[in-house]
Amino acid sequence: MSQLFSKKNKEVFFAPLGIDNPVTVQVLGICSALAVTAKLEPAIVMGLSVTVITAFANVVISLLRKTIPNRIRIIVQLVVVAALVTIVSEILKAFAYDVSVQLSVYVGLIITNCILMGRLEAFAMQNGPWESCLDGIGNGLGYAKILIIVAFFRELLGSGTLLNFRIIPESFYKMGYLNNGLMLMPPMALIICACIIWYQRAKHKELQES
Repeated sequence: MSQLFSKKNKEVFFAPLGIDNPVTVQVLGICSALAVTAKLEPAIVMGLSVTVITAFANVVISLLRKTIPNRIRIIVQLVVVAALVTIVSEILKAFAYDVSVQLSVYVGLIITNCILMGRLEAFAMQNGPWESCLDGIGNGLGYAKILIIVAFFRELLGSGTLLNFRIIPESFYKMGYLNNGLMLMPPMALIICACIIWYQRAKHKELQES
């Protein structure tokens, strides 16, 4: 049990949540961070979907890594990811159809998500199933964390709601408060991401370029 949660494994899991976040440090998965964060609900679903797919794909590729010919490894990785994405997409259509409509083509584009392919190639191909599972969950949650933060501010300030529940009181609107429509536009997602990156690099000096 102690080996399962060794210092190395804890670092594999927790690093993507903070100092090695795939979005703010590695600058991966930015496209979906801009596209699906106008509302909190699709951002949460997208983050959880990527987490599940990354974890399972990492485990599958890790189990197969010694039998995959090097010249076709990318093709095998894509087939595994495509199968998992199809399963997740069908589950969303069956149990969360409205959210799947909001996510539109972006669920399918998980197949080419830089985070996913990067972890398969850089980690799962060189490590065991347990470590690969932790790496997949950690990177997925690190990605989801940024999506949720960005979506929180965009929906709150852009629509006055969170998860479609009215947060800003009606009395504020009667006093002249207006929702910031700019927050619902993709450039604001990029600006919020930039603010998160600025905060993270200010806090962790080792992330700053010399």
